[in-house]
Amino acid sequence: MKIDDILQFFLPKNEKFYPLFEEAAQNLVNISKKLILMLETPGKQDRSRIIKEIEDLEHVGDGLAHKIVYELNTNFITPFEREDIHQMMVAIDDVVDYIHGSAKRIDLYNIEEFPKSFMDLAIINLKAAEQLQIAVKNLRNLKNRDDIKKACILINEYENQADDIFDNEVARLFVETKDAVEIIKIKEVLSAIETATDKCEDASMIIDGILVKNA
Repeated sequence: MKIDDILQFFLPKNEKFYPLFEEAAQNLVNISKKLILMLETPGKQDRSRIIKEIEDLEHVGDGLAHKIVYELNTNFITPFEREDIHQMMVAIDDVVDYIHGSAKRIDLYNIEEFPKSFMDLAIINLKAAEQLQIAVKNLRNLKNRDDIKKACILINEYENQADDIFDNEVARLFVETKDAVEIIKIKEVLSAIETATDKCEDASMIIDGILVKNA
């Protein structure tokens, strides 16, 4: 056994990180649900209220990311490699940012009628976020490795589904929609939601790497 491994055995893992990871994952699920609620809500005024709530959750995500960076800079012992923690939090924060971005674009572009693909992608993104939350919660003791692996596999499947929805919807737009400006508006929103799911997969791949390094 290497001397570093012996030291790691006796030194306690810093417990400050896990609650922050879990808060960030919960915030991601919350903002994903808000996006669905916004898409379900008729009327620009009511939607504007929900968009403000989404913006507030995006600020919460930024705050949690900053707290984790602070803990990385002030703690000698971390649960996992510092780079993995940082990359995981950046990916989770990116998901939150893209969800906020999709809601903001809907508002700024004055899109009143939403194609079904908006909701389809939002639902898939929520499913991916919920699986990411499961994976993050199980990082605390790394005993439920099978649950983490299953969650990561499902996130990959959801990301593939999101890719298909995006590609098929863009193809449909080019065929059925003659208004170039409308195509750009819809495509921008679709791209933001689809990218959010991509970032979920990025976070899951980092978690998968943490499993390998801590086998």
